[in-house]
Amino acid sequence: MTLDRSRALALAFLGRLFIELALAHFGQHAGLFTGALEAAQGKLEGFVLANFDAWHSLSAVKLDNPGSRASRAFYFMPSINAKPGPVLGIETSCDETGVAVYDRGRGLLAHALYSQVELHAEYGGVVPELASRDHVRKLLPLIRQTLAEAGMAVADLGGVAYTAGPGLVGALLVGAAAARSLAWALEIPAIGVHHMEGHLLAPMLEEDSPEPPFVALLVSGGHSMLIEVEAIGCYRLLGDTLDDAAGEAFDKTAKLMGLPYPGGPALARLAETAVPGQFRFTRPMTDRPGLDFSFSGLKTQVLLAWQRSDHGDAVRAAIARDFEEAIVETLVIKCRRAMQATGAKRLVIAGGVGANRRLRRQLAEAADKDGFKTYFPRLEFCTDNGAMIALAGSIRLHAGQCNDPQIKVFPRWDLQSLSALGTAPSNSGVETPWT
Repeated sequence: MTLDRSRALALAFLGRLFIELALAHFGQHAGLFTGALEAAQGKLEGFVLANFDAWHSLSAVKLDNPGSRASRAFYFMPSINAKPGPVLGIETSCDETGVAVYDRGRGLLAHALYSQVELHAEYGGVVPELASRDHVRKLLPLIRQTLAEAGMAVADLGGVAYTAGPGLVGALLVGAAAARSLAWALEIPAIGVHHMEGHLLAPMLEEDSPEPPFVALLVSGGHSMLIEVEAIGCYRLLGDTLDDAAGEAFDKTAKLMGLPYPGGPALARLAETAVPGQFRFTRPMTDRPGLDFSFSGLKTQVLLAWQRSDHGDAVRAAIARDFEEAIVETLVIKCRRAMQATGAKRLVIAGGVGANRRLRRQLAEAADKDGFKTYFPRLEFCTDNGAMIALAGSIRLHAGQCNDPQIKVFPRWDLQSLSALGTAPSNSGVETPWT
């Protein structure tokens, strides 16, 4: 499939259903292809890409699992010209559509973000099907907008990076399908980026950027992890959440107290209005050795405190303040332990919760006391965005890594399975999209 050639054909076989899509202009009817992938529900039997402009003169044929009819796929593709140049980054892992252009020599050239907050607000959380369909509607206009802001034509791109996982499978497929199609049409390399590696590298978009080795706190709605980074791609998990992530605890606590969606930012704003100390919540798992997290018990304590209260505004603010203090202090204690255990002098904080002002202040104070330095991305790059994907993809593409033309996504993907730059893909037994 292509979005840019005048004569292109995409064929899909699902049972006895034969789907044919002919695309004449960039972006025309691109949503039909994504819809076909969603309808397949993982049961796609065959998929053919053909570039009739090239007359197949530079084509290669790839046969995947030839012994299995159900997983057979044929690819006719032009050879890839791996020239260095600006990289288009596409992020569609959950409920935000992010697009950016990053150039290794000039830095971030442009970025755009569309948030689905209003779409999901009435449901109190992300509805995966609605998220996928909204990505289909918004992605191509955002690509055009971002390229225009960068002063570029689509033909000026040197590579495409997209979030391949972890995330919602339907949402991931939207970005992956568009990215792979565009890369194939332009005969440029493409690479699937690990969402959490994108967050981990986001502070490198700043002028004062960290260099490995360092420790990273990745803290968001879906993750609370401490990672030792020896080099880009060389990651060791130091601690992880055993149940709820910190951002998830923020959102659930806000919801039970009736705060608007998204709850985490609303709770943090409310906490600023209260005096601390009216409630005393535990700092989970700080009374024992180790770097793992657990926030489900803290969430239960808040629920009980709220149920026993008069549900007034003052109590709501007081609970929000002391709950936030408990989360932040727990994260700070674990970070200090990780820095001491590894001897690292640099701490990277990334992910949506990394935008929390109290967390930033307390980690900066801890850094002054313990003699290490903190690195944060700017606030707009704490949440999901295309800039971090463009950066991470650019780093790996320039290291010679890229994908084959298959559209693969990984709803679950272990960060430690990634390969270091300049090495072969990990042989850990965990499938990754890199060739």
